[in-house]
Amino acid sequence: MAATAARYSPCCNSISQSKYFQDVICTNGKSSSHFSAGRIRQRNHGAVGSNGPAGRCSWGSSLKLRISPELEAVNWEYTERLVRRSSAASVFSPKQQRQQSKENVRKGSSIVAFAKRRSQKSDSKKSQKLALGAGLTREEQENVLELLTDSGLNGSWLYKDDEFDDLDDAPFLDAVVKVYTTRSEPNFSLPWQKMRQYSVTGSGFMITRRRLLTNAHCVEHHTQVKVKRRGNDTKFVATVLAVGRECDIALLSVEDEEFWADVEPLEFGGLPRLQDPVTVVGYPIGGETISVTSGVVSRVEITSYAHGATELLAVQIDAAINPGNSGGPAFDEDGECVGIAFQSIDASDAENIGYVIPTPVIKHFLVDYERNGENTGFPSCGLLWQRLENSALRAALRMAQNQRGVLIRRVEPTSPAFQVLKAGDVLMKFDGVPVANEGTVPFQAGERIAFTFLASQKYSGDMVEVEVLRDGEVMTLQTAVKSPTRLVPVHIDGKLPSYLIVAGFVFTVVSQPFLESHFGMDYDANLPVKILEKATYGMAQFEDEQLVVVSQVLASDVNVGYEDIEAAQVLTFNGTKIRNLSQLAQLADACEDRFIQIELDNEMLVVLETQQARTAIPQILRDHCIPTDRSGDLLVSSA
Repeated sequence: MAATAARYSPCCNSISQSKYFQDVICTNGKSSSHFSAGRIRQRNHGAVGSNGPAGRCSWGSSLKLRISPELEAVNWEYTERLVRRSSAASVFSPKQQRQQSKENVRKGSSIVAFAKRRSQKSDSKKSQKLALGAGLTREEQENVLELLTDSGLNGSWLYKDDEFDDLDDAPFLDAVVKVYTTRSEPNFSLPWQKMRQYSVTGSGFMITRRRLLTNAHCVEHHTQVKVKRRGNDTKFVATVLAVGRECDIALLSVEDEEFWADVEPLEFGGLPRLQDPVTVVGYPIGGETISVTSGVVSRVEITSYAHGATELLAVQIDAAINPGNSGGPAFDEDGECVGIAFQSIDASDAENIGYVIPTPVIKHFLVDYERNGENTGFPSCGLLWQRLENSALRAALRMAQNQRGVLIRRVEPTSPAFQVLKAGDVLMKFDGVPVANEGTVPFQAGERIAFTFLASQKYSGDMVEVEVLRDGEVMTLQTAVKSPTRLVPVHIDGKLPSYLIVAGFVFTVVSQPFLESHFGMDYDANLPVKILEKATYGMAQFEDEQLVVVSQVLASDVNVGYEDIEAAQVLTFNGTKIRNLSQLAQLADACEDRFIQIELDNEMLVVLETQQARTAIPQILRDHCIPTDRSGDLLVSSA
């Protein structure tokens, strides 16, 4: 025994320790001797009697515990037993044996006094994580148990193997919830009805003011949303307060007071840096209970958000993010939330690449909601720009050697910048920040980021100052920023698709979900070229401009010969250029000409007799079980 003790070298100011009590963690009177040294040390920071993160204990003056004469006698008996058990195998000199005896006295005093204090005091769970040392064998446990029992103290903890069962996990785990969504998606082929409902699950977490955050795609097209806390068997109905489809964030609330009992909301941290450790918590596939994965920050940059089809700031990590993790929080090493898990790259393309929405984007969404009562989106510059890395191109634009910037090629007509900037300007500064020839601005230490990040940090209606070079002259201008108006929307904001039926022709509005439904997820490979060009590069000329198409033709005697028309854009109605579906409905209702003439973008002309077209509508609706000839929004506008 004593010979074994000689292998342990002193640590800090602690004395040489016996193997009996090396790194024993006493937790509510429990031993953790079956834990590995590495795990013990991780749990031992700040513990009583601990000399630093290594988890070693000082049994001498650092534990200044007073014990009674009765306990002192027990200590001596304990020491004698140690001496008797080890004398046969001892290779120590008499002097070393006397020194070892003194050490055993101090050790015995400490453990007995500590056990007495534990038997007389009910400690909180946090204070239960106290350390005295580690590593008792079963025989050694029996020896100490007998001594404690003789002293009238409880020593049953020596035999417990689940010593951490009563301890709290990291407190932030209780704020993470599982989200259950029942959804019914629109049917773009039959826009007067919805698809069969189904259920999906995701993750979320509690924040201040009794609200929850999750991903927008977790509650998309929801008919009901429920949430369940960790360790609870009750699902609580949640209300969706706001949805930010661009940033893929949704804000929820739960009215039931029981849901919020005994839990602390999460606090937000800052923007993490490269190599910072992160922990992702949620309810992914592969099980029903909460899951924790860890990794480090791999990259921080402007990234394409799959759900919103926008480019915003995102944090790339190497922690696993699987289906079901969406909406769950990502924590830093201080337990603060630094992001929301929302997407990952397919394993067939890359390994261990996941993304979280960082706190600057989250806070922008929350502030926007507080200001406006809804999500108004993330502003953009409203520009189509080109890099100026070629020296000849810069010379042609009359740029000086020390001037940097990007070339403006187009300005969105619906953007406030359309009244201030024009094609051919060189954007050199945005809101006072110099823009490099590659279109980047300084970011974190040693990093650069796309200058569009500066616009995304603004709110709709905010004014910004831009410095441009126009015809060789430097100009400082003021312009507002706003969310972009898309000719082909990425989402339909949870509504049913708009439609209009005229003589069996089903007219609807082009959106990205419509294209995915009609042509598949890889619609760009099957989409008609003209619609693809407008969907990819088209800019809306007006705030209410829409791309109206013939979705399909419901066969009838009145439309013989036109049955095969589908996904063809409507250009004009009786010579009037079509701006949106509402205008088309008004023109159809007001038509007094003998014929209806509709020009399509595939060089096709559709001619229908007006009176026959109107007479045929009731029968067409009955044949196809269609309630009305138009969607609810068009009924309201026509009224």
